[in-house]
Amino acid sequence: MKVGIIGVGLMGHGIARNVLRKGKFDLGFLDHPGNQPVDEITGLGAVAYDTPAALAAACDVIILCVTGSPQVETIVTGDNGLVSALKPGAVVVDCSTALPDSTLRMGDAVQAAGGAYLDAPMTRTAKHAHEGALNLLVGGDAAVLEKVRPVLASFTDTVDHVGALGHGHRLKLLHNYVSVGFMTLLAEAAAQAADAQIDPQVFVDVLAGGGGASVALDRLAPYITQGDREGLPFFVSNAQKDIDYYRAMSTASEAQQTVADNVSVALARTVEAGHGQAYVPELVKLFRKSAQG
Repeated sequence: MKVGIIGVGLMGHGIARNVLRKGKFDLGFLDHPGNQPVDEITGLGAVAYDTPAALAAACDVIILCVTGSPQVETIVTGDNGLVSALKPGAVVVDCSTALPDSTLRMGDAVQAAGGAYLDAPMTRTAKHAHEGALNLLVGGDAAVLEKVRPVLASFTDTVDHVGALGHGHRLKLLHNYVSVGFMTLLAEAAAQAADAQIDPQVFVDVLAGGGGASVALDRLAPYITQGDREGLPFFVSNAQKDIDYYRAMSTASEAQQTVADNVSVALARTVEAGHGQAYVPELVKLFRKSAQG
């Protein structure tokens, strides 16, 4: 199988290097200004393509790792999109965080073009992507998953089949709502603790020894105690996007979203203040009284 990838960003670059190094697959990628530097992957043999259609014509498996549903829809069904040149039997694996309703539409479009579609959003971080240790939540036909499992195995720790097409993205939004929600709440508490001149290590130790112990605390603790943001290179603007995707999914499902609405407000104020490209751990500083002016 020849593999293609669209979206060689923080996560996609790690996927690409492991498809090449661990999986030993031939790899093509979409040449795009949003890519991370591609010297490593081109040095390993990756080939650049100018359009999604050109990539589709050359590849048996195409991995998408882009920002969200608008980008996925443009790549799949837009001008020179994947469906215009898809090889018969090709599989599109969408590792982006996207809206389930959009995923179902893209799946129909790919199926009509003679291919198959899986939604396979990732959990874990860019560090895990670099190490080839991501977790995937895969929705879609189990037989299609088995067909591409050797490719997915090259950049993952676990690959879980979670149900029908769309269920992967639904579970990813549920996961990110809980994860981002926890970290937003924790950042607000840490900001108040800092404003009250509580020793940051004492604050972390108290939470870790009680009900505040969590992955969220583990990820934010290096910033709270040392100002180190690199443990979670995830933009606040992307966190807000994921929360708003969760809210859109909740609205479509007529589900309660009171807490999600308020998490969105907290993140939106930070983005509107010009800090969308800050990493999520930096909310600890941005939520402080001094940052609010």
